[in-house]
Amino acid sequence: MPQFNYVAMDSTGKEKKGKISATSEDAAASELKKQGLFPTSIKSADPKAAKPKKGTARRSSSGGGGMNITIGTPVIKRKELTVITRQLATLLDAGLPLIRSLRTLERQSKNPLVKKVLGATADTVEGGSTFAEALAQHPKSFDKLYLNMIRAGEASGAMEVILNRLATFMEKAARIAGKVKSAMIYPAVVMSIALLVTAGLMIFIVPNFQKIFTELLGEDESLPGLTLFVMDVSRMLKEEIWVFVIGIVGIIILYKIINKTKYGKWGIDWCKYNMPLFGPIVSRSAISRFSRTLGTLMSSGVPVLNALIIVRDTAGNELVTNAVQKVHDAVKEGDGIAAPLGATAIFPQMVISMVEVGEETGKLPEMLDKIANTYDEEVDNAVSALTSMIEPLMIVGLAVIVGTIVVALFLPLTKIIEKLG
Repeated sequence: MPQFNYVAMDSTGKEKKGKISATSEDAAASELKKQGLFPTSIKSADPKAAKPKKGTARRSSSGGGGMNITIGTPVIKRKELTVITRQLATLLDAGLPLIRSLRTLERQSKNPLVKKVLGATADTVEGGSTFAEALAQHPKSFDKLYLNMIRAGEASGAMEVILNRLATFMEKAARIAGKVKSAMIYPAVVMSIALLVTAGLMIFIVPNFQKIFTELLGEDESLPGLTLFVMDVSRMLKEEIWVFVIGIVGIIILYKIINKTKYGKWGIDWCKYNMPLFGPIVSRSAISRFSRTLGTLMSSGVPVLNALIIVRDTAGNELVTNAVQKVHDAVKEGDGIAAPLGATAIFPQMVISMVEVGEETGKLPEMLDKIANTYDEEVDNAVSALTSMIEPLMIVGLAVIVGTIVVALFLPLTKIIEKLG
C-alpha cells in the first residue's frame, strides 16, 4: 500500500509529522481525521509517484471561457469560482441538498470545463466522500484556503454560512487586487505611449532635420550642444536599435530569474513595499489581505496555527510571508499574536494595537475584519491620490522630453537664418 508523508495539527494546535499508509491522499486525510489530527500537507513518500507521467504536460488554452486547462484537469478561474461559491451558498441556504445543488450548478453552467469539475465533484460526494475531499481532487481550482474553509463548514454544520463568507472574501480580495492592478497599469500604459512617441520622433523625424542642417550649414559648421546630443541619441536609436531591444529583453529575463530565488523575491518585494508613490498601495493591500484572510479563517473555526500557515502560503509577498512565519512560531510556543506581529516591523502600530485589543476582548476575527475594511478604504484613497498625482507628472514629463527635442531642433535655425540673410 502506498505511503504518504504528512504534516498535521492535533487538537491543541501542535504540529505533528509522520508517515501513513493509505490507498490515496484523500484516504490518508480521512484516516488522519479519525485519529483526531487536522492535516495541512499530505505528499506521496515515493518520489517517482510525485513525478508527472509522460504525456501529461501542462498546456494552456485560450478558449473555454478564458480558463486555463491542464490535460484532464480543468481549472476554474477565480472570478467564476466566486460566482459559483455565492450561488452554491444561496442554494444550500434555500434548503437544497449539497449534491442536488452541485447538479443544478452543473446544468446551468455554460462552460464545459466548469461543468466537468462540478460533475466530478458531485460524483465523488455521491460516492461517499466529504465535500472537502471531493474538492481536494481539483487542487488547481480550489486552494488551501478554500479547502480549509469548507472543512470548517463541514465540521460546524453551517456550510452555507462558510460559503457566503468565502464568496464575500473572494469578492473583496478581487476588488482590492483590481484597484492595485489599475494603479500599476495606468502609469505603465502612459509611460509606454510616451516612450513610443519619443522613439518615433527620434527615429523618423530628427534624422530629416539632421540632413537639412547639413545641407544648409555645411558639415564644418558646429551645432549647439543640445542639438548634437539629440542627434547622437537619434543615430544610436536608428542604427543600434537591437542593442536597446536586447537590453530590455535581458532586463526582463534577469528580473524573472531573480524573482524565482528566495532572496531575490524578498529583495523585489522589499523594493515594492518601500517604493515611492506605489509603496503605500502595496503595503496597505498586503495588510488588508493578511487581516481579511486570517479573520475569515478564524471566524470560520479554523485553528489559529493552521490559519497562520494558510495565511503564510497565500500572502503573495515575501516580507509578509516571513513575518507570518515568525508569528506562527511564536504562537506555537504559547505567545499571543500582537507581540510577535509588532516585532516584525512590517505592520503599523495601529494594526498591532487593534489586534491586541481583539485578543484581550476575545473578538480577534471581528477586529481583523475591521482592520481589513479600514485598509481597503486606504487603498482606495491611495489609488485615487496616485492617479491624480501621476496624470500631471506624466504630462509634464512628456512635455519636457518632447520640448527638449523641439528646442534642440530649433536652436540651429538662428544660424540658418543668419546664413540665408
